Amino acid sequence: MGFYEAQILPRVIDKVLGNESMADIRRPSLEGLQGVVLEIGFGSGPNLPLYPASVTRVLAVDPAVVGRRLAAERLARSPIPVDFIGLDGSSLPLEDASVDAALSTWTLCTIPDVDDALHEVRRVLKPGGSLHFLEHGLAADPKVAARQRRFTPVQRKVAGGCHLDRDIAALVAAAGFDVVALQRFTIAGPKTMSSMYSGVATAPS
Repeated sequence: MGFYEAQILPRVIDKVLGNESMADIRRPSLEGLQGVVLEIGFGSGPNLPLYPASVTRVLAVDPAVVGRRLAAERLARSPIPVDFIGLDGSSLPLEDASVDAALSTWTLCTIPDVDDALHEVRRVLKPGGSLHFLEHGLAADPKVAARQRRFTPVQRKVAGGCHLDRDIAALVAAAGFDVVALQRFTIAGPKTMSSMYSGVATAPS
């Protein structure tokens, strides 16, 4: 990971995705989380103030170590203990069926081995455990989707590997999850980046 990805990009993401307007978009995706939660792409901890009281511990994974420093104030205010357990969502240092739930917000777009990461999440979830996700991805509009595919190579270079054109719901289902709730909506901004997937998927019982 180069200087830009390690030092600059996490700060940009914190400003763009860690503000109050984005918190309003994040909040519904955290509803229903409980127990020990694995958070893929913890970053600077913008989800911490939004976790429900039913969450007892957060196991944080993120490749950008600088995010921990950016998260210091949120960590200090949070009543929920946070353990930083690794840098790579594709290789989790956790036992099988050891966590109650998992959370990914605007993260699955950037993971290089996203299929491996989702299989890892499924592995560590207890049977019937839930994956809550909020992601941007492939638009339903074919014209926008075509632009997303065209611009993704550039986006990956300037935004830490971010893909504009991943079909998030299809990826989650292909990893063996049952997608039990899914909402598609758009937010303000460029059409190539504003198509959202918000949902809940469960690991097989």
